[in-house]
Amino acid sequence: MIPTSTLTEARSPLASPHIQAELTAGLCAAHAHISPKFLYDPLGSKLFEAICELPEYYPTRTEAAIVARYGAELARAAGAGATLIDLGAGNCAKAARLFPLLHPAQYVAIDISHAFLQDAIERLQQRFPHIEMTGLGLDFSSQLALPDIVRNERRLFFYPGSSIGNFTPDEAIGFLGRVRAQCDADGGLLIGIDLVKDSATLDAAYDDALGVTAAFNLNMLRHVNGLLGADFDVRQWRHRGAFNGAESRVEMHLEAAEALTVRWPGGARSFARGERIHTENSYKYRRSAAVGLLEQAGFAALHVWTDPNEWFALIYARPIPNA
Repeated sequence: MIPTSTLTEARSPLASPHIQAELTAGLCAAHAHISPKFLYDPLGSKLFEAICELPEYYPTRTEAAIVARYGAELARAAGAGATLIDLGAGNCAKAARLFPLLHPAQYVAIDISHAFLQDAIERLQQRFPHIEMTGLGLDFSSQLALPDIVRNERRLFFYPGSSIGNFTPDEAIGFLGRVRAQCDADGGLLIGIDLVKDSATLDAAYDDALGVTAAFNLNMLRHVNGLLGADFDVRQWRHRGAFNGAESRVEMHLEAAEALTVRWPGGARSFARGERIHTENSYKYRRSAAVGLLEQAGFAALHVWTDPNEWFALIYARPIPNA
């Protein structure tokens, strides 16, 4: 019997009072900020797909090259027949590269942009009709509660692209701890982590010559307008992205090009010319720090694969017993 894909949308956080309160609190903070999860509406997800094709944006192609080079080792380490849980699945392309290696019994794709995920799952099921597929539209940044439709056996969590860098180190430990709590004794974690490198390479990756990253960042304001009923005018804002060496992270901001006021039902915020909204961090780790991060969350890093330049690491880890 050929399984069919299943798509389940969690109660949408985007329309909830909780999300509106979160956005309001961030905009009204002394240093305004918006969570990077709001970068990913359907248009934002498509723009990120385009970013991954840019010559300046090395993480996607470098991670893919690591999988291609060490795929046999990865397959021996992780084994076949797992429940592959793809966190922040996007277009599912990264996980699809693993299917011929891991032959998962079930593929579970999770992403905040449910409509974008639905299209990706439907296309992927046509390519791999023998794999049971489930799509979950939910925000896993603060909690990770998987429904009963997700198999309990041999859960292998997949978190590629160095998305873990969007969390502060303390937040990352907390998030990975929640993953550990959902991971059975025979399960594991396959995670991509971006490594520290020269600032020129990092700056170019987050502020490309074509301006695709700028469009991606600015689109967040259009998304927030829809969520909050705000009146951001994207023409009044500029993208800023650069490496902060002291914090070992790339920071993305939106900078007001002129003095302006943004309004939404029940609130408003005035911005001076040059004032910024902090939209994303992308922490970069040294190899030893990446391994230490996993250990603090209850995982033992069994394999660390890197590219020849050591720009990026793909790590396979297993739960530490009784951690």
